[in-house]
Amino acid sequence: MLQFHYPIVFALLPLPFLLKRFLPAYSQRERGIRIPFFDELVKKTGLTTSSGAVVHGQSLLHKSLVFCAWAFLVAALARPQWVEEAVTKTVPSRDLLLAVDLSGSMETTDFKNQEGNVVDRLTAVKEVLHEFLEKREGDRVGLIFFGSAAFIQAPFTEDLETCRVLLDEAQVRMAGPQTMLGDAIGLAITQFERSDMKERVLIILTDGNDTGSLVPPDKAAGIAKDNGVTIHTVAVGDPRAAGEEKLDEATLKAVAATTGGTFFHADDRDGLSAVYKRLDEMSTRDLETISHRPRLDLFQWPLGVVLIVSFLYHAASALASRAARSRRPQPHPQQTVRT
Repeated sequence: MLQFHYPIVFALLPLPFLLKRFLPAYSQRERGIRIPFFDELVKKTGLTTSSGAVVHGQSLLHKSLVFCAWAFLVAALARPQWVEEAVTKTVPSRDLLLAVDLSGSMETTDFKNQEGNVVDRLTAVKEVLHEFLEKREGDRVGLIFFGSAAFIQAPFTEDLETCRVLLDEAQVRMAGPQTMLGDAIGLAITQFERSDMKERVLIILTDGNDTGSLVPPDKAAGIAKDNGVTIHTVAVGDPRAAGEEKLDEATLKAVAATTGGTFFHADDRDGLSAVYKRLDEMSTRDLETISHRPRLDLFQWPLGVVLIVSFLYHAASALASRAARSRRPQPHPQQTVRT
């Protein structure tokens, strides 16, 4: 729709009428030549003299063109704009970091996919995380993969499609066969230190126990709490297993409890889906959006009309002057001279 950015400028429309009403009329004095034999010259020529002034009036057409030009000039000064449809964008209101275990035990085939086929744990995790990421509008999401070491696969981003692609490319043991849970938490804390979001959430998915991190998981959880990071832990391993593949539920529960998070355990893909559904319900919040309406300036159009009207005004003045000269009578021997 059409809007004027400075509509108050239209208050200038009656300005020409006010100036004409309250300012004195324009007058111009011209010097004349005084000759001593003027009276004798008048007698000799047979002319008569009189005093007076000549006032040139303007036609209604001229006045209309002048006011029309002024009106369009005021319209241009009011800055007309064409306001287009609003463009709405969701503003991130939370930083969400996903830490995925890629240790050797994640290749255990004890989960079923959507088609009911038996797959390894990492494949089932990928399917469920894809569904989870589809609902993350309004979040900045990052990915951490950890095994014998932890590394950032994707820093915080609003590009959720890129996160899904990077998640698809994850492979078991690509970060080593072990499980450095504490190092993964420590790396997550360094990422959140660069964040200015009030809400910071870390979701850890693992099927093993910590195997020698530089910072023990419980101490890393205490540091995370001091930095305002909430950690939810999701266990997908077998608590009855032995060795490095044994699931340390006690540590995962302690990490979640320390930071105000929740511990979950999933025995199969359906259980894993239920976990992320529960996380959705726990993490509900109002989406923050910003709206912008593009504006296209149109002041050049009324200015163009002003130029056209000005041209018509001068053209009409020239034609009127020419017509007046053509109608002017030829001088007679007896003519009045005005002084």
